Amino acid sequence: MNLKLDPWKSFEIKDYNKIISEFGIEKIDDIINVLPEKNYYFTRKIVFGHKSFQTILEAIKSKKPFAMLTGLMPSGRFHLGHKIIVDLMIYLQEIGAECYVVVADVESFLTRNIPLKEAKKIAIEEYLLNYIALGLKAKKTKIYFQTEGPKSYMNLSKFVAKETTFNELKNIYGELTTGKIISAFTQMADILYPQLEENGGPKPVVVPVGVDQLPHINLSRDLANRMKTEYGFILPSALLVRLMPGLKGGKMSSSDPDSAIFLTDDAETVERKIKKYAFSGGQDTIEKHRKLGGNPDIDSSYQILNYFEPDDKKLSEIYNDYKSGKMLTSELKEITIEKINRFLKEHQKKRELARKQVDKFIFKI
Repeated sequence: MNLKLDPWKSFEIKDYNKIISEFGIEKIDDIINVLPEKNYYFTRKIVFGHKSFQTILEAIKSKKPFAMLTGLMPSGRFHLGHKIIVDLMIYLQEIGAECYVVVADVESFLTRNIPLKEAKKIAIEEYLLNYIALGLKAKKTKIYFQTEGPKSYMNLSKFVAKETTFNELKNIYGELTTGKIISAFTQMADILYPQLEENGGPKPVVVPVGVDQLPHINLSRDLANRMKTEYGFILPSALLVRLMPGLKGGKMSSSDPDSAIFLTDDAETVERKIKKYAFSGGQDTIEKHRKLGGNPDIDSSYQILNYFEPDDKKLSEIYNDYKSGKMLTSELKEITIEKINRFLKEHQKKRELARKQVDKFIFKI
């Protein structure tokens, strides 16, 4: 296997088919038509693959409990790329999942040197307020900080260490530090925690993640299998998501503010970023563009709309008009700017209202 995925580094993935073949990922085609509710993240292959999502579908069909687990790293600002996972969380909650959200304050401290007090502030201001504003419901949602998890969770992070070896971790993650090792064990406890007896016992759990987090998923599945006799764990499932491209190409990242649209950006900032930084798939002159057309598949503004515009018909019209040369790059950028700013205007109002609700979501030990 030549490819290495590093869950602690930001990088661009260009060939998802290679990822599918090298990492044994199941294609999404086999589940699209049996989803209980349609969702364009699946039909557009933004969710491009999965691990054992059939177990979730079987639980839904038989009306048995299942859970969703996701984690947030409190180390940067919340941008449109982060919104994808939250939208999937809400979708899974709507079709019956009990939601677990772990704030990875231990991991941010160990791997990114974020003080715990600062991590808590970032988690609330940049993440939890946006989660609530986007539509996550308090009912059947449990949010907890790694530093404040219950005793059973703390013990689980130690017990998983017994089931692994240093060589195994090195083979999965590559170069290791003490912080990364502790972080990996903590992540394993996070993924398996919803199946402990205090949470209703073993049940199917799905983790929606960017493909860069696949090493954690694979290790958690191996550990669930090894610990099955003692705990009865069911192998965790995963929905694997294409990373949203940044404005300048590559991955949208908090570490490069000009590559990202943050959910707290004002209208002028959004307009400036898209007009100045959004990579164009158009030609270098209007005359040439009208004749040859643009390439929406590499155009940053169109790529954002692919993740952001729910209307398939409208999106298809934009695609065809841009590709034919009927629509100019400047016009495509204006459509994207208007769409994002209309969303952000309402979202930012909901963010302020969400401040009164945060305490309802955080799990108290």
